[in-house]
Amino acid sequence: MSLEQVTVRVPATSANLGPGYDCLGVALQLHNGVTVQRTRRRKSQPAIVEAVVERFFSVIGRRPFPFDWSIDGEVPRSRGLGSSVTVRLGLLTGLNALAGNPCDRQQLFELCSELEGHPDNAAPAQFGGFVVAVDGGRYFRFPVEAKLKFILLIPDFEVATDQARQVLPDQVPLADAAGNAARVAAITAAMATGKYRKLTGLFDDALHQPYRASLIPGFAEMIKAGIAAGALGGFLSGSGSTTACVALSHTRKIGAAMAKVFQEANPESPAPRLITISADNRGTRILGKLG
Repeated sequence: MSLEQVTVRVPATSANLGPGYDCLGVALQLHNGVTVQRTRRRKSQPAIVEAVVERFFSVIGRRPFPFDWSIDGEVPRSRGLGSSVTVRLGLLTGLNALAGNPCDRQQLFELCSELEGHPDNAAPAQFGGFVVAVDGGRYFRFPVEAKLKFILLIPDFEVATDQARQVLPDQVPLADAAGNAARVAAITAAMATGKYRKLTGLFDDALHQPYRASLIPGFAEMIKAGIAAGALGGFLSGSGSTTACVALSHTRKIGAAMAKVFQEANPESPAPRLITISADNRGTRILGKLG
C-alpha cells in the first residue's frame, strides 16, 4: 500500500551568525510542521511550491502526482529564522516519502540549497546543530550543547530577504573581508570544541550587518545592551528582522535589556516577541505517516 500522508518537522534556523555571511548557520528549537498528502486532483499551488515540485520530480525522473499540503508551527515569516526553508525542506521531505524515498538526506539538502540559493539555512535545518556549509553540497556539522542559549528578539515587522540583499554594497575593503574570515574561523573553532566563552567578541561583522542595520532601528544598540547584560555577543538573525544574542547565563536580563532598547528605538511598534531557546541537534524528521 502506498503512503498517503506524511508530516515533517523542520527546525527554524539562524544564518550568518554575524561574520559568517551565507556559510554559517544553526538550527533552533523552534519548529514548523509540514503535512503533505496525496489527492485525486492537482491543485493550484503558490510559486514557491511549484518550484519545489518541478525540481524534485525532474530530479527523480517521474511525473508529479497530485497532492495538497499545509503548514503550522512557531516559525514566523520573514523574520530571519528560515521560514522559507521550513516550507521547501518540509515539502521536499514529504514528497520524497510519498514517492518511496528515492532521495537520501544529502540529496534533499542539496535540492533545498539550490532552491534557496545558498546553503546556510538548508544545512542546519536538514542536519541540525551548528553547520559550516559551502556550495557543492559540502558542510561540516557540530552538535551544540543545551547550555548555550539563543535569546531572540522578534519584531512585529518583516524584512524580506530580497530587500535586505539590495542594501548591500558590491565591494568591501580587503581589511573588512579579512577580519570577517578570521572571525568565522574562530566561531567555528569555538563551536566545534564547545569552548563557548571564546565566542566573546567574535560576532562583529563588516560585510552585511552595518548596511542592514537601517532596516531594524536600534539594532546595534540592542546588541550592545545585550552584551552589557551578560551576553557573549549578538547578531542579526539571517537578514532580519530578528536580533539574536548568545549567552550561557543571565538570559532574562539580556532579553529585557534588548527589549528596552528596541521599544525606545521603535516607540510606535508593538512589543517584540522574546524567546530563549537552545539549538536543535536533530534537524528535519518525519513525525507521522498514514498509509
